[in-house]
Amino acid sequence: MKKSMFILGLAMLGLTACQQFQEGEGGMQYKIITDNGQPKIKEGDFVSIGAIIKTDGDSLLMSTYETGQPTYMTAQAPMYPGDITSALLKLGSGDSAIFKFNIDSMVARGLPKPPDINSKYLVYTFKINHVIPKGELTDSLFQAEVEKYILAEEEKIKNAESGIIDNYIKKENLTAKTTASGLRYVIETEGTGPLAKVGDSITVNYTGHFITGAKKVFDTSIEEVAKKEGGNVYNPQRPYEPITIPVGLGAVIPGWDEAMQLLPEGSKAKLIVPSKLAYGEQGAMGAIAPYTPLAFEIEVVKVTPQKAEAPTN
Repeated sequence: MKKSMFILGLAMLGLTACQQFQEGEGGMQYKIITDNGQPKIKEGDFVSIGAIIKTDGDSLLMSTYETGQPTYMTAQAPMYPGDITSALLKLGSGDSAIFKFNIDSMVARGLPKPPDINSKYLVYTFKINHVIPKGELTDSLFQAEVEKYILAEEEKIKNAESGIIDNYIKKENLTAKTTASGLRYVIETEGTGPLAKVGDSITVNYTGHFITGAKKVFDTSIEEVAKKEGGNVYNPQRPYEPITIPVGLGAVIPGWDEAMQLLPEGSKAKLIVPSKLAYGEQGAMGAIAPYTPLAFEIEVVKVTPQKAEAPTN
């Protein structure tokens, strides 16, 4: 019995993999991967979504799984037939599906064309984690339910952060030192120059990336690295060069302020920065989610002592 059920499972898996895309409204194409039979999303409902966006050439543009945190939204009425909201309204809690949107059709309807993309389609993979129906709830009761859910999810993410950092260090086979604040760091090259003190300036090259998902780079001072990452990171208008910052004065995240006083000139190091020493519970302008630990590769190019104040008569 177990063997026949296993074979049936493989057959169903193969059927799903071979399923063809269906034609939807407005030229949208879609393929339902999982249908849990739950009520479909309606306008006004709150939705928690796991999302991956790629080109039809399989280049990754965005993934909520890079940070391990979903996207939250309130479902709106479709702007036009076959837009992204139209796609979400085909799904319910626990459902997943793949949607293909023609880029030229999106641009023709007034949406901006994604930069540096020559593909015909954008391919969205959605997993609906949770739905809070608006239904007959008053606005205040509905908002209370949404806030309760988000706070509970953020608490789960917060509590998981230490394990995420430990797993990353283990996976990367790092021997990291830990400071009293919780900063983890690995000195890969010990510099022989001066060590910065509070008030000094330090010039560094850096690359920052998430420690979940595929270690995707989110910022760098190195042009070669930025170009390799493509349009999500590379900005041709930006000068790529080492940056100079004051040390210990709060001009950067706390993890950097601390680390810059541990690395002599000429050092190269990897920093693993917990969220409390990075962007904390607020995150950073949508680019970095709340409670997100980060990793940085740092090269200390130069330490410049602060100028001594001229004596007064």
